[in-house]
Amino acid sequence: MSTSSRRTFMAASAAFSLGRVLGANDKINIGIVGIGGRGNDHINAYAGLPDARIVALCDVNQAALETGQAAAKKLTGEQPKGYDDMRKLFADKDVDAVSITTPNHWHALSTIWACQAGKDVYCEKPACYNVHEGERMIEVARKTGRMVQIGSQSRSLAYKMKAVRLLNEGVIGKVYLAKGLCFKRRPSIKHAEDSPVPAGVNWDMFLGPAPMRPFNALRFKYNWHWFWDTGNGDIGNQGVHEMDIARWGLGEVMWPKSVVSTGGKYVYIDDQETPNTQFASFDYGEKQLQFEVRGLNTGGEGSIAKGGGNYVGNLFYGADGWMNVDGTGFKVYKGDKEDLVMDMRKEAGADTPPHMANFLAACRSRNYKDLHADVAAGVMSADLCHLANASYRVGRKLTVDAAKGRFTGEGATEGNQLLTRPKYRSPYVV
Repeated sequence: MSTSSRRTFMAASAAFSLGRVLGANDKINIGIVGIGGRGNDHINAYAGLPDARIVALCDVNQAALETGQAAAKKLTGEQPKGYDDMRKLFADKDVDAVSITTPNHWHALSTIWACQAGKDVYCEKPACYNVHEGERMIEVARKTGRMVQIGSQSRSLAYKMKAVRLLNEGVIGKVYLAKGLCFKRRPSIKHAEDSPVPAGVNWDMFLGPAPMRPFNALRFKYNWHWFWDTGNGDIGNQGVHEMDIARWGLGEVMWPKSVVSTGGKYVYIDDQETPNTQFASFDYGEKQLQFEVRGLNTGGEGSIAKGGGNYVGNLFYGADGWMNVDGTGFKVYKGDKEDLVMDMRKEAGADTPPHMANFLAACRSRNYKDLHADVAAGVMSADLCHLANASYRVGRKLTVDAAKGRFTGEGATEGNQLLTRPKYRSPYVV
């Protein structure tokens, strides 16, 4: 076999498990499940990547599906196929890999079904809706040999990768504290009565693993984040990005010794169930991770965001100084006078495409270690959010058994009940 033939054969062999035999220059056919705000972001991002081709979309809302198809056709000149049931999309042999942009409560099951159907998966954050579901995701990804990238796109941004590398190299000395901040103004969702299911919406499929409830507009578009059946509050929404960076910057810490989370839903009298103000602290012995959610009007923190308003980012404190990392770049301060010694700005361009490009590269290499945010890393970061929410809901500090990934000691029974669902609706069982 000639060198050229051998190279072509190896490229085709590496991609065989995608479902089609890909040549070295073939595009990877993408299906996108969930065509809401983030789903449309995925359409835009994949349309701009030379290695990807959008071939199928799926949504339980016919109007959203048709809007997504039209947007994809306008961007690429090709209208993707439309599905009302993700299982039909997963069965499509033209689809090599899928993007999951569903609500949180669907992330695990859709990923599991896709892996079992032979598809690689890019799944939006948080990786999982609860701890049990994350364990199943990792198990199935490894068993099937699928690539599963979690949408923690910070891990593919050059300036954040450099910030974490500098922390590991001791730029501020031994790091003893990471703080994740989610100061994001969230208005009241108010109140809405239950109502008939809108035409073209498959409400049963939307709820999926969650308990069946009457249709309510507040439990549908975006506001599902603020109900425990389907969401994880802002700590598991915007916050999980900062939780992931905090954990990453502390050296990929995993299960803490204990967690305590306090707060509440203050000021508003509305239908929201999750807290709009929340503080969590994770004890790692010689290190600590703290997290704070502020959804009401708030000022800044220390010398950052002094003007108030939204601030989403991370602070790292070490023996010799501190660093702040956010969506604009990172800064390093040293010594007792807090001298600014480094100020790196974010590189130009959108955040998501580099992360998707990394995913597509791993789809070809067939090595999950090439992923910047493999499912195991994404699940661990999500799990810290779940531990915090469990402590908040139980109303006490909880001790963690790292070997089992469960609570132990006082309050463990109530806490562990919140790390899975008491019951899954058939056939949507994780």
